[in-house]
Amino acid sequence: MPKLIIVFLISLLPSQLLARDVAGVDIAEQLTITPGNHIFLNGAGVRSKFVFDIYVGALYLKKPSKDINEILNMDGPKRILMHFVYDEVEKEKLTDGWIDGFKNNNSAEQFAQLNERLQKFNSYFITVKKNDVIMLDYIPGVGTEIHINNDVKGSIPGQDFYHALLKVWLGEIPADPELKKAMLGITASE
Repeated sequence: MPKLIIVFLISLLPSQLLARDVAGVDIAEQLTITPGNHIFLNGAGVRSKFVFDIYVGALYLKKPSKDINEILNMDGPKRILMHFVYDEVEKEKLTDGWIDGFKNNNSAEQFAQLNERLQKFNSYFITVKKNDVIMLDYIPGVGTEIHINNDVKGSIPGQDFYHALLKVWLGEIPADPELKKAMLGITASE
């Protein structure tokens, strides 16, 4: 009987309380990005550079998928979450990373079309410290919303911009191939 009560009580908890531990960071399995729009954890892992863990990255979608084209073309809200575990990452390193990711995963023509919006996007960033959280949300009809520590910094219009942003992690030349697999929910056995 006590087991049944525990299972019942757990089922009453909001889904945001159910989390997966990734490198000591609790990553919610499900969350609400806008009223009535639930998104689900597709995958999460650690962005490493050299021997250092920089941040825990997570991808949230309306429904799980391991197919990059399906993810890029999926309707509805999406979220990329970055929870920093490294002591400090300078603004210039972040913005240089966005520029490199956009250049590496888009044609020169696409990059030229995105560059002005990318410069505006880069203007919203700050030097981040350990336990800072960046959320990059795609909200249909709005575009890409940039949140730093739950503070909305601004938004960038266009679904094409968010597609290019997703490719920083999921494109042909991702920032971190292991994080790409993790965000796609691909396990070591796959």
